[in-house]
Amino acid sequence: MKKPSIVFFDIDGTLYTEKMELPPSTKKAVKALKDSDVYVAIATGRAPFMFESLRQELGITTFVSFNGSYVVADGEVLDKKPLEAEQVAYLHKEAVESEHPMVFLDHEQAVADVENHAHIHKGMGDLKMDYPPLNKFYYKNNEIYQALLFCGTDAEENYSTNYDTFRFVRWHELAVDVVPSGGSKAEGLRAVANHLGYTMEDTVAFGDALNDMEMLKEAGIGIAMGNALEQVKKKADIVTDPVYEDGIKRGLERIGLI
Repeated sequence: MKKPSIVFFDIDGTLYTEKMELPPSTKKAVKALKDSDVYVAIATGRAPFMFESLRQELGITTFVSFNGSYVVADGEVLDKKPLEAEQVAYLHKEAVESEHPMVFLDHEQAVADVENHAHIHKGMGDLKMDYPPLNKFYYKNNEIYQALLFCGTDAEENYSTNYDTFRFVRWHELAVDVVPSGGSKAEGLRAVANHLGYTMEDTVAFGDALNDMEMLKEAGIGIAMGNALEQVKKKADIVTDPVYEDGIKRGLERIGLI
């Protein structure tokens, strides 16, 4: 008999609405999956500490975080890919010279390199997070799995050509994620699936944003939310309803998992 599927959910725009709310129908759908012995996991660009309460609420212990740079299965760290420290130092120097603020993240916390910057307030506020504490050189003594670089699209292009060990993924009009090159949510899915004894054919992935495109393309079934970007929908096998219109529930019903 074929194993039950393993379903990965992005968070922002997928599990959460724009207001960072979990629709009741989504919570019920996740519970129905688990009651049916379907394995449930998260795949997000967020750091682990940023969605701990959501994991507790949904009873999820397996996740791909930092867009694939920190992967955990049932509480066990499977894979971690910190940014190269020397390159982070070069990037930070250039960002300071260009007056582009940064936030550095490990698996436990986020810190900012400047105080009270409007762009950091906006970006973190949109994630319903407080302004990070100040620690300008946190990266010197800690493994950094992701950095947030607050800059426009023109500056982003300049950075991306100068750092081939980094990948720059825009998640906000004011900011990009800085993650290791070669890493992706898709790689995280593969690591979890292999560890748990699934194949990629057994995987289902839900997402809505640019950092979900590879995951949706490589999963056994990729499902884009109705509120997803158009280029993301093109990479998906199925497009469900928006998150705020019971999109998770309807997508799972459509493929017969609930």
